[in-house]
Parts: sequence; C-alpha cells; structure tokens
Amino acid sequence: MMAEIQESGNKKKGGKNKQKKMTVRVDFTPMVDMNMLLITFFMLCTSLSKPQTMEISMPSNDKNVTEEQQSKVKASQAITLLLGGDNKLYYYDGEPNYKDYSSLKETTYQADGLRAMLLQRNRAAVNEVNELKQQKLDLKISEEEFTKKLGEIKSGKDTPTVIIKATDDASYKNLIDALDEMQICNIGKYVITDIAEADEFLIKNYDSKGELSQNIAE
Repeated sequence: MMAEIQESGNKKKGGKNKQKKMTVRVDFTPMVDMNMLLITFFMLCTSLSKPQTMEISMPSNDKNVTEEQQSKVKASQAITLLLGGDNKLYYYDGEPNYKDYSSLKETTYQADGLRAMLLQRNRAAVNEVNELKQQKLDLKISEEEFTKKLGEIKSGKDTPTVIIKATDDASYKNLIDALDEMQICNIGKYVITDIAEADEFLIKNYDSKGELSQNIAE
C-alpha cells in the first residue's frame, strides 16, 4: 500500500505562503494483489470439511447357532423399541397385543427412561460386566481375556434381545441415542429393522387410547 502526500498552499502578496495544506491519497491497488495471494494461500492450505460418519458396532453372528435358532427369539426376552416423531419412544415386551393399547409403553431417551428399563432387564449381565471390568483394572485378566468374556456375557442365554424400529418421523439423533443405550446397558443382542404397518397401528392406537382397536372390534 502506498500513500502520496501532496502539498498545496496559497501565496500572499509579497511572495509569502499563507498556509500549507497537505492532502493524503492512499493507493489500494497493491491490496488487490495481497488479497489474491492470501485467498490462494488459504485455498491450498485449508482442508475441506469432511462428512461426519458414525461407526455402528453391531453384534457379530454366532457361527455355532443355526439360522432357525437365530430367527426365533424368546418372547419373554424380546423388547421392541418403536421410535416415533417429536422424540417419542415406545416399547413392548414379547409379542404385540393389538387389542390392548396399554400393552404398548411410552418412555423417554433420558437416563430414568430407556436406560433404567434396559438396565433392569439386563441386570444380571450388567453386574457380571462390572465385575469383569474390575478384574481388568486389578490386572487379574488380560485385554484378550476381557474381550472374550465380555462377548460371552453380552450374548448369554438370559440376556434380552432388543429390536429397534424407527418411523419416518423419527430423527437420526433418536436412532443414535437408542444405539448408545445398547452400549451403555451392555445389550449384546440387538437389531435395526424396518417398521411394519402393524407397529404403526400400535402407536396410533396408543395415542387414541384404544379407539382404533375398539372400532375394529365393533
């Protein structure tokens, strides 16, 4: 950036200057080149924003279990989560009861909601996992042994199986929150499946306090 100072003044009669006036003119032409250099520098040195992704660690299939056994889940150990709109969360145990709207329960994504329910259902496995973690902290077992026993505890026979179904109105955050609770509550058997029309009927019937099931019965 360059600046030029110009002097101007008026002369009195007799050859004396009355007063000198100084005017400053700033030349911004070099600034254009400077800005272009800075823009080029930042374009070359700045990395573009990368899309954020989330890794989902799904339970691995047990090779010792047949496909028929995998498809059959004990009703007493199955919990189906229905993710609705407006951060609403519903669940039912075992087989759905379409005649009784109260068989569908409503909960929240808070610690005293979904987490409390899952911890209660998976209490035995949670206690075993906590003891296993303490053994690891005390250096009584190795990292390899810890990982192996942890998988065995989570996939035990008496542990619940969670089926997660999301409606079109549910958000990605709802799904992520539900998956986070699977890890926090040490749920080793869970699956994400498409929601069926029958499940959507359960939600609508629950919101209407059983009016839909009464109309069908009539």
